[in-house]
Amino acid sequence: MQINSAKELVVYQKAYELSMRIFGLSKTFPPEERYALTSQIRRASRSTCLNLREAWAKRRYEAHFVSKLTDCDGENAETDSCLDFARDCGYVPPTDHQALTGLCAEVGKMLGSMMLRPEKFLIPANRTARPTSDL
Repeated sequence: MQINSAKELVVYQKAYELSMRIFGLSKTFPPEERYALTSQIRRASRSTCLNLREAWAKRRYEAHFVSKLTDCDGENAETDSCLDFARDCGYVPPTDHQALTGLCAEVGKMLGSMMLRPEKFLIPANRTARPTSDL
């Protein structure tokens, strides 16, 4: 099966789900966290998805692709740490924390697999470029 968009990747779908679940949960954080933990956890979780989309666009160059996947993995790890802070501050119940950090771990494993075998996702070098129009 050919994948035409990063949105079709299971890892993207799981990272997006994680981000949206965090968004919903973070609405209950106290107002004093608005510009601190609330903002940080939302940005980190969204950045995992956004960097994955950038990585997908850089599939012609293995080093660039892996570099962006590394950024994804870092943002995912940051999300996991933010979830720990949220739990320890009493903003996230232990059951929600466990479910969300489990999803973080799943996303991290998938990203790790992609980084170990990037060739499965790269655009082949012999593939011709799109034709350009005469300007």
